[in-house]
Amino acid sequence: MNIRNEIIGIDTEVPCLDGQHRKYVFLDNAASTPSFKSVLKCIEDFMPWYSGVHRGTGFKSLLSTELFDSAHEIAGKFVGADLDTNTVIFVKNTTEAINKLAARFNFSPDDIVVTTAMEHHSNDLPWRKHAKVVHLGTTNDGHLDLNQFESTIRRYDRRIKLVAVSGASNITGYINPIYEIAKLTHKIGAKIFVDAAQLVPHRPVDVRVDDDESHLDFIAYSSHKMYAPFGTGVLIGSKFFFENGVPEMVGGGVVDIVTLDEVFWNHPPFKEEAGSPNVVGGVALARAILQLQEIGMDKIAEHENNLLNYSYEKLKKITDVKLYGNIGNFNSKVGVISFNIQGKHHALVASILSYEGGVGVRNGCFCAHPYVKHLLNVPADEEAKLIDEISTGNKSNLPGMVRASFGCYNNEEDVDRFVEMLERIVKNDYKGEYIINPETGVYTIKGFQVNLQKYFPMHRSSAATGEKKYPESA
Repeated sequence: MNIRNEIIGIDTEVPCLDGQHRKYVFLDNAASTPSFKSVLKCIEDFMPWYSGVHRGTGFKSLLSTELFDSAHEIAGKFVGADLDTNTVIFVKNTTEAINKLAARFNFSPDDIVVTTAMEHHSNDLPWRKHAKVVHLGTTNDGHLDLNQFESTIRRYDRRIKLVAVSGASNITGYINPIYEIAKLTHKIGAKIFVDAAQLVPHRPVDVRVDDDESHLDFIAYSSHKMYAPFGTGVLIGSKFFFENGVPEMVGGGVVDIVTLDEVFWNHPPFKEEAGSPNVVGGVALARAILQLQEIGMDKIAEHENNLLNYSYEKLKKITDVKLYGNIGNFNSKVGVISFNIQGKHHALVASILSYEGGVGVRNGCFCAHPYVKHLLNVPADEEAKLIDEISTGNKSNLPGMVRASFGCYNNEEDVDRFVEMLERIVKNDYKGEYIINPETGVYTIKGFQVNLQKYFPMHRSSAATGEKKYPESA
């Protein structure tokens, strides 16, 4: 199978500064992937039959209900969940899944959640909102410090209610030893949650049977990172856990019966999916999973490993390129490459790649500020200064990196285009006069605008991205 032929937009050309249109090289898959053609075709085939689910008796409703419910089953079986004892809950994304789980845990004041300093904010901030959080440190190159984890387990012991850890880092790509962590966690009677958003699209994942000492009690992942960007996330965990307590969001569909004085809750997952669900997104996720299984997760892992080897061999030869993390063992790393160019602001590098090369990457702190600042060795006094600057609306000096991240469809030609542009940037062989917007930390080219309406008619006629104000330079 030629995977590139299965990707929507693979041949899309984008405008560049020199007036040429270049075939877009998309290297921001860790943020969100393009869609499989089979997923869009599935949606197109489904839409004539679309209807509200679970509460309708018409044929379209019955068919939509069957497809939506079977999507839950496909999502659960994809990661090996025992669906007799576990439930699959559909949400918008991994962030919502983690917030839901945190709200449902019913932490007491003395309970501790152990997480790591390498986490995406989505696997950190929700726990801070509901419990006392202990952050595990990482090594100089960004690996989880297992010795510290074991000492933390011994120190807090039964006060630890949950260990929350990423399956793979969205910055270094490191794959954490989640099964080893699960064993240690279960020895003290705690549960483990794995944020698998960056792992599930790249490697086979198995939550294992419930009575296995390395069982993953809770796991979450998102369709928008696995070629179905239509707004569905997945949370999987014990039916018994979700049968107890009150759902954090209530409304239609979550009850069996309601009186003016009492509420009798439905069983999960219905209890946890308040309101009209994203039926189309659920169907899209199921088709994406089937497509990934047709390709083969082991083949995806092998292809990604080969692409990392190819990329690093080229990148290590470029003067002034600083690569972060371990750049030698790719078996325990997903397809993420983070770097900086000496003397060049990370936002400037990303903008040149886009405006002059038609290469899409990401720059900033990637919603994992503590981890990035650790890898960059940002001293405490400089961090305090940065906080002061940002509080006044100046993001010009916000530290960060540039990140290139692969999907299953990227190839060596994509890498060659990317590397060629980096070599030009190192040599200052770029044409634009780049200006930073202090409020956003984004670089744009003086006098250069694109008529966006030409590319998508619903959009306003023109825009300069530097005028946009983002919640963070992430």
